[in-house]
Amino acid sequence: MAQYFAHESSFIDDNVSIGENTKVWHFSHVLSGSTIGENCSFGQNCVVGPNVNIGNGVKVQNNISIYEGVEVEDDVFLGPSMVFTNVINPRAFIVRREEFKRTLLKKGCSIGANVTVVCGVTVGEYALIGSGAVINKNVKPYALMVGVPAKQIGWVGISGNTLKLEDNKAEDKFAFYKLEDNNLKVVKK
Repeated sequence: MAQYFAHESSFIDDNVSIGENTKVWHFSHVLSGSTIGENCSFGQNCVVGPNVNIGNGVKVQNNISIYEGVEVEDDVFLGPSMVFTNVINPRAFIVRREEFKRTLLKKGCSIGANVTVVCGVTVGEYALIGSGAVINKNVKPYALMVGVPAKQIGWVGISGNTLKLEDNKAEDKFAFYKLEDNNLKVVKK
């Protein structure tokens, strides 16, 4: 018997692995070859796959499609109606499945509502992407990104709160941080 919950209006294809305590809500579809970790939540009208890997503790809000080529690590938050792409130059009349670009969302990052993530980028650990932004290049760990196209306007800690750097150092309740060569690093937990 399944150790996860899937609403009766959702579809779970064969050859899918879904972890314990994961919830898949109304009108969602998990396609074949996909793996979803434990303690995840998928809001209504979500599509996963085919062949997508999602870590543990991931929160996927309503109206999100996670396409082949996207990989989501543990504890990632995906805000309502955010969008992934998987081909740089789509055409309805040209099949480009062999050209899918890999997109990686690293542990603990948060993607705001209505963000577009253009394929082929990596969003670093614990980065925070503000609502409505367009991500078209790699995002550093702990970066705070906003705008179209997105630009870095600061740094956030593991808590998701903006860090106030003094002498290139900061802290929140989870860690101490140090800015070195324009990269924020955890120096102590």
